[in-house]
Amino acid sequence: MGKGRGRGRIDDMKTIGLIGGLSWESSIEYYRIINRETQNRLGGLHSARCLMYSFDFDEIETLQSAGDWEAATGRMIEAATNLQRGGAECVVICSNTMHRMADDVCAAVDLPLLHIADATAAAVLAAGLRTVGLLGTRFTMEQDFYRGRLVDRFGLNVILPSAAGREIVHQIIYEELVRGIINDSSRARYQTVIDDLRADGAQAVILGCTEIGLLIEEQHSPLPLFDTTVLHALAAVDWALSE
Repeated sequence: MGKGRGRGRIDDMKTIGLIGGLSWESSIEYYRIINRETQNRLGGLHSARCLMYSFDFDEIETLQSAGDWEAATGRMIEAATNLQRGGAECVVICSNTMHRMADDVCAAVDLPLLHIADATAAAVLAAGLRTVGLLGTRFTMEQDFYRGRLVDRFGLNVILPSAAGREIVHQIIYEELVRGIINDSSRARYQTVIDDLRADGAQAVILGCTEIGLLIEEQHSPLPLFDTTVLHALAAVDWALSE
């Protein structure tokens, strides 16, 4: 989709439904990117039509830690249902990890779900790449709901950090990034993990947690980065402004 479509496009803009608070640190980025890109494309004072259901992340993290994915799924379905009742026309889960229940959420509401892995894989393939490293929470890296989708649907070769590297990445997300804490020492530890992924053959790295982009940017990595927060948010704008 091209930019600068003019004022007339506002009448056709669809309402984006965001499930946020997973954590709110990255939800802010979604809101900022979606609205900035909408204004870039439409010009003037335009911004996005969107609704956000924002969780208390402590509740969700407690369920994740306990492995109570059934209860977490119920809460996500409740959020999506509330968005639909409020007038949302799609669902955007502002988290990689919580796409674990994406199929259940999609089945529970009469709305399309814009999957974060799909937007990311499309960007990787458009760049002519096939072999990528994946950083994220332990759940995203080790369970099959995310990596399996990248492999099975898009034919990507996905390389994971070592067990020690996965622990570093996971720990920094939950102890620092979701709390808005950015440490140079943690960035250096991530850079070591990325260097190891490069040594293992990765051509690029997927930032598969929506907070990682707060810590690691292009200038911090020897490999190209695919920031899932940015890619997912831009995909939402594409959808909202599509014919």
